Amino acid sequence: MQPCAWQRVCKPRLKAHGCTAFMHRPACKQYKNINKKNSKMKNIFYPFIMASAVFALYACNDEDVQKLSVETDAQYVGTAQGNFTAEEWYPGGKLGTTENVYAGCYEDETPATEAQGLMDEFNEGEQIFERSVTINNAPFKGLGPASTRRSCLDCHPSYGHGKRFDTYTTAYGNGNGYLLVIYHPNSPGSNDGPYISEVTAMPQTQATSPFLPPIDESQIQMRWEKVTAMESGLPMQFPDGEKYELIYPELSIPQSAFNTSPKPENIEIRLESTIGIIGTGLLDAIEEDDIRQQYASTAAYYKEKGMDVAEYVNPSYWDAAANDFASGAWYTTFGSAGRMADGSPGAERMVKRFTYALTRATLQDGPGANAVWNITNVSRPDRPKLYTTDAWAKAMSESADVINAIKADPTSPYYADTEEGIAERVFNLLSPNTNQFDNQWYNFEPDMTTDQFYALMVWHRGLSIPRARNLNDPDVQRGKELFLEMGCASCHRPSWKTGDDNYWTPECIADRPLPRYQNQTIWPYSDMMQHKLYMKNDIHGSWCRTTPLWGRGLSRVNTGAEDRLHDCRARNEVEAIMWHAYSKNSHAYSSAEKFYNLPKKDRDAVVKFLQSI
Repeated sequence: MQPCAWQRVCKPRLKAHGCTAFMHRPACKQYKNINKKNSKMKNIFYPFIMASAVFALYACNDEDVQKLSVETDAQYVGTAQGNFTAEEWYPGGKLGTTENVYAGCYEDETPATEAQGLMDEFNEGEQIFERSVTINNAPFKGLGPASTRRSCLDCHPSYGHGKRFDTYTTAYGNGNGYLLVIYHPNSPGSNDGPYISEVTAMPQTQATSPFLPPIDESQIQMRWEKVTAMESGLPMQFPDGEKYELIYPELSIPQSAFNTSPKPENIEIRLESTIGIIGTGLLDAIEEDDIRQQYASTAAYYKEKGMDVAEYVNPSYWDAAANDFASGAWYTTFGSAGRMADGSPGAERMVKRFTYALTRATLQDGPGANAVWNITNVSRPDRPKLYTTDAWAKAMSESADVINAIKADPTSPYYADTEEGIAERVFNLLSPNTNQFDNQWYNFEPDMTTDQFYALMVWHRGLSIPRARNLNDPDVQRGKELFLEMGCASCHRPSWKTGDDNYWTPECIADRPLPRYQNQTIWPYSDMMQHKLYMKNDIHGSWCRTTPLWGRGLSRVNTGAEDRLHDCRARNEVEAIMWHAYSKNSHAYSSAEKFYNLPKKDRDAVVKFLQSI
């Protein structure tokens, strides 16, 4: 597809006019959307869009140009500025960074995606991500009998991090990315323990008729509490008198809310919010050996200090004695052996690098590949089983209302001549152990085709990261200096090198290319490991993967919120930093304490730096 009018006409003329601060293609966002919905409409709309853009160009005066000049950094992009290298303007490297830094930038494809001729697949994958799944209506059908959400966009507002909500209320497009974590506590009030078996690991609060949701969402009780005193002893105001607030969520679910048989007992509940999905393909491209070296160097540091390595490097993932990965670091439950990008046989195991709890190793069999299945319960040829539990299937097979509804509908896949036969079908067809395409009760067809799955993977791996902003600003440069001096970079590691990007794919799409990011220096600001912050009411034994910071400064312009941390308890950067100082046991306490003692001008500089990278 040829460049749009903005790129070919408007952009060069604005630059000649002296306006160098422009987005990638603002005037042609409409064109982009039209193309995504129906590429055949291009020839109809393109002349109109081009004419409109040119008219807007000639209509603009100096005042209009000034309004477009939201940023003052365009003339510096790609050049070394102060303590920033030229490369740091491009956090995803030249292959993974979009020039767009305005609303909608989280949706942009990487230059590599376009260069590899994968835009048709990218646009189709985007449609799959954004649509609301229906039960029967093609082409995006197949909403499962139970689900967490009806759309991926429900959890990822404008492709970003989930938003903080006062109640656990899910609705299409509201941006509530909350997922429930329900577990049996290791001890009373413990923040860790095994997940309950009565509901799925991503507990479902929605269902299609005539079934009841595994958890009745209306009975979930959620409230936000204020921290009245820091466990560390730090006052709730900075030395210069400026105050800050910290809040955290409390949740409870009565037993009556569970439509399972049996109902769970002795439970604790925590919240997790979805992570932004931009740039995840670039994280997938980091070499395994480099991640091993990061673990080894971190463990060596604490060993040399005479400190307990197991306290600072999760022993489930790193064996300090063997100086190598522990068994828990490996992800092995692939749906197929698969293949690598170079055509070689698929890896038998891969190092986990995704999710707060570090549970997934690759996008192609992890976040993305699994999400459309375990969130909406959409089946596909390589996912023939439902994401459900036997406890829920049993409860539905024992429900008189469910049985009677199916009894009245002979066209239902769950119908049988007797109530006992209906109950048998309901239990087995809702069970996570039944192959939906090959069983004795009813053979469904896959909801998602392999072609659609491939398009979704192109889209997911093809999402870019926005370029950095304002690196020429002395305050931003000062913020970086302080960030490094405080030791924040020991966990928020600035950069990685991607290497060959020999990614893994399942066998069903192994012969099709995905966006590839070879030999790129990227700047995610994460060490890809877990650390403990010891926050009040935290999660997973306090272990949580270091969240990448890149692109987060554009969260508000894209999603309307800038909530941070695993459950969105931090409403801004300052709150996020101060949660690192809630306890003196926090692995980041020293760094956060240094931030606490900075004068306001320097605190503001750190925040400005975080908003710019």
